[in-house]
Amino acid sequence: MTLTEAKKVTVRKKKINAKALPAKTLAWVVMVAFALFSVIPMTWLVLAPSKTQVGLQEDPPMSFGTFQGYMDAWNNLMLFQDGRLVTWLWNSIWYTSIQVLVACLIAILGGYALAATRMPFRKSMLITTLVAMIVPQVAFVLPLFVEITTLGLYDTAWAIILPGTFFPFGVFLSYIYFSTTIPHDLYEAARIDGSGDWGVFFRIALPLSKGLIGMLAFFSFQVNWINFFLPYVVVNSGEVLTLPVGLGILFSSTPALNPQVGANVLPIRGPEIALAGLLIAIPILLIFLASSRLLVRGVLAGSVKS
Repeated sequence: MTLTEAKKVTVRKKKINAKALPAKTLAWVVMVAFALFSVIPMTWLVLAPSKTQVGLQEDPPMSFGTFQGYMDAWNNLMLFQDGRLVTWLWNSIWYTSIQVLVACLIAILGGYALAATRMPFRKSMLITTLVAMIVPQVAFVLPLFVEITTLGLYDTAWAIILPGTFFPFGVFLSYIYFSTTIPHDLYEAARIDGSGDWGVFFRIALPLSKGLIGMLAFFSFQVNWINFFLPYVVVNSGEVLTLPVGLGILFSSTPALNPQVGANVLPIRGPEIALAGLLIAIPILLIFLASSRLLVRGVLAGSVKS
């Protein structure tokens, strides 16, 4: 390339960059706006419990109160039904843990069976999975309530745990992953070596699906941790409630959110409500940070077709 041609190429690139500058600027402005839209409410939620009710109303929204404010807000929350909040928190932790483990196991096995085996009625099962994934979950509440009542599981922990293991989105995600990410030649090579379907799964599919497992665990945890409606319908005892349902009862018993209850001796106001919101949000954030590398790996792997 001569010097003249190089200068022409440089000028052409500068013109292209100049034309693309407004679009890039607009894209950055939009991304920053969306980031602020998401970060500002979360920042306020973290700072609010550090203040008193008066400080929450009079101080700047993004100001910090004191660390003692968090302890005071927690102690005030513990006054509700003699610390029932801890029971709800523990219930949510172990309910969700069981749901995530079982849901991931079923989803991985189901997706692998649909993608890599010669099982009969594969297309019918895949269509059924898609329908179950598309239909709103609230549509299943009444059939599940009838089934749970018939089985004698009403007002028990299993009434919450068992429906949470139903994860059609995870099955479909696993099907896409095993269909597009892992070459089918690997499956066939393992079968030629004498491995059956279970052998192929444990030797080939499972070791290569760490990213998928991270995605399934995160999405299953998120859905089950914040699930409110079904636990509200199938459970009545305070000892069995989950944290979202319990907080709903707590909020409905405080004048801060329900003026109809009138005067209340419990000092549960804005800071306490913000701290309760943190109890819901922090576990999801921690799980996301812990599995972020696996999430990125799963998304990138699922976007490449072999």
